[in-house]
Amino acid sequence: MDISNIARKLDLSDNNLVVRKAAEIRRLCDAQFDSSIIGVGEICKAVICLEMAASRLDVLFDRQAAVKLSGMSEKAYTRSFNSLQNVIGFKIKLNIKELAIQFGCVRIIKSVQTMLSSYKERFLALLPASRRASADFTRPVFTAAAFYLCAKKHKLKVDKLRLIEVCGTSESEFSCVSTSMIDLCFDCVGVSKEKKDAKDVKGNRELLDVLPGKRKLEDGGYSSDDESSCYKRHKKMEEAKYEDWKSTVVDSIKKNPEKGTKKVIQTSLSFSKKTETKELQVES
Repeated sequence: MDISNIARKLDLSDNNLVVRKAAEIRRLCDAQFDSSIIGVGEICKAVICLEMAASRLDVLFDRQAAVKLSGMSEKAYTRSFNSLQNVIGFKIKLNIKELAIQFGCVRIIKSVQTMLSSYKERFLALLPASRRASADFTRPVFTAAAFYLCAKKHKLKVDKLRLIEVCGTSESEFSCVSTSMIDLCFDCVGVSKEKKDAKDVKGNRELLDVLPGKRKLEDGGYSSDDESSCYKRHKKMEEAKYEDWKSTVVDSIKKNPEKGTKKVIQTSLSFSKKTETKELQVES
């Protein structure tokens, strides 16, 4: 199938640069290897070439429509896409806007851009001057990791495995970059797990006022080791009342053992069988 016809179905026919770039990538694929060996047909190859061209030229590309047009599942399409780009040495350039539209997280676009710029500045500041020029942040794993961390910061659900497949990297590399970003830019994407002081939470003030044992000394409460606390005094008073009652009951039982202990007599039940005998006289 002509690549221009496929571009028209993906709403890319008006962009001649994308169509020409896709045709160039397709010729490169045909010259280097036979794509049918890895199970990629001509239509799917044309669709993948269009996506590569759109990514290279920073043009929005509808991957969901491309997957449907290729006749493959999304997982199989992503695997074929990664295989083709690795064979021809094509480096995919992830577009933040495309990721946001694809995963439904449009409101974090600015956050991802800010995160990436902050990470680059802080990472380069830690490198010696001789290595700063060789630092490469154009790899898609950096964009994907920043996108995932910002989505997690804003409590948005993003399929991590699907994102790793889209950027064409491995889980270990993705985790390594994510850890580095959290360490350097915790103020941007870090999720605090520290326990907050109940006194700082406005909704817990009434609860703290009701429970004096939970208040600190500076708040007008009692220390946990203070024996004169209201709770402990009340507990001691209850224990004293119980001991008095117990001693009174024991003394009364000792003085009047017959009254103190009531013997339970079990009544015996007797069931008498009523037998009726009837004699029948048979007159002969």
